[in-house]
Amino acid sequence: MHRLLTALRRGFKERIGWKRLGIAISLLIIAFAVSTLVHTLRGVDTGVILTALAEIPHGRIGLAALCVLCAFCTLTFYDFFALRTIGKKHVPYRIAALSSFTSYSIGHNIGATVFTGGAIRFRIYSDYGLNAIDVAKICFLSGLTFWLGNLFVLGFGMAYHPWAASAMDLLPPAMNRLIALGCLGGIATYFIWLMIGKERRELGQNGWKVVLPSARLTLLQVLIGVVDLGFCAMAMFLLMPQQPGIDFVSLAVVFILATLLGFASHAPGSLGVFDAAMLVALPEFSKEQLLATLLVFRVLYFVIPFAIAISIMGTRELWLSVVIPWQQRRRLNEGFPAASSATVPRAVERLEPVKRLKSRG
Repeated sequence: MHRLLTALRRGFKERIGWKRLGIAISLLIIAFAVSTLVHTLRGVDTGVILTALAEIPHGRIGLAALCVLCAFCTLTFYDFFALRTIGKKHVPYRIAALSSFTSYSIGHNIGATVFTGGAIRFRIYSDYGLNAIDVAKICFLSGLTFWLGNLFVLGFGMAYHPWAASAMDLLPPAMNRLIALGCLGGIATYFIWLMIGKERRELGQNGWKVVLPSARLTLLQVLIGVVDLGFCAMAMFLLMPQQPGIDFVSLAVVFILATLLGFASHAPGSLGVFDAAMLVALPEFSKEQLLATLLVFRVLYFVIPFAIAISIMGTRELWLSVVIPWQQRRRLNEGFPAASSATVPRAVERLEPVKRLKSRG
């Protein structure tokens, strides 16, 4: 039996591998989401969608935009917390905020967040002496913050409203409650494991070693993730149609499940996957009204931050790669004539004694 398992594992690594399996799962999720979305959108009236967009109160859109702003402000502490955890205290908060905002906004909208976000982080942090291993540690700790926050909110929400997820996962409420208790139990087990000792908090070896935060700091880590998700869910809640009503906790459960599906798909901006999950999980709402809500949320949370992040990174690259080198060349060129004119009289003075000796000879 042991030989069979060893052979299967070896064959899996050689012929398939975890990377190909992940790509296959992502494509499967995207294909299923697109087919579901196409089926759901059949018979949708575009005119009704435009009417629903006009009926969303401007005040609620403004409050939702404020919640999105607060969510991205909270997001900046993902990198800042990770930097302090790995001991890179010389990197200021403004750089952590820049890296966290741009890597998330650009990476999540382009897709393959692990690679695109990591590349943006490396481009920014390399100016402060961080190498690829340091950036990998930051990505790992930031991802840990995200998942701890998600699991905590999802566990609490599904334990309180287990039927909120039934429309999406097609499981009975009792099973959803067991899953929720499992999520909360897993987080509790993780805290107990952290409190056993510092040696157990070390993951990896040599230069790849990461020391996880202590249990006390992990509470702060969970709080960062919870606040971030809370603001995002509140933005969606403010944009939802008034009739029929839905409570915040139920919407938060649906929102987090849709968000996790979007991340698992690696689709650019979770396009199609997030929207299909929301439409399937909230059948009590009119499709046209819910699509109008999703459209406004996508503009506030995806499009506008993406445009701002691209502008910031473009301006930064233009300044660092074009403007500063041009200024340095200009200063060098301006200083060279002055230096050469100053050295000519000195050279003449040095040559005069030589001329005198030659004339005497």
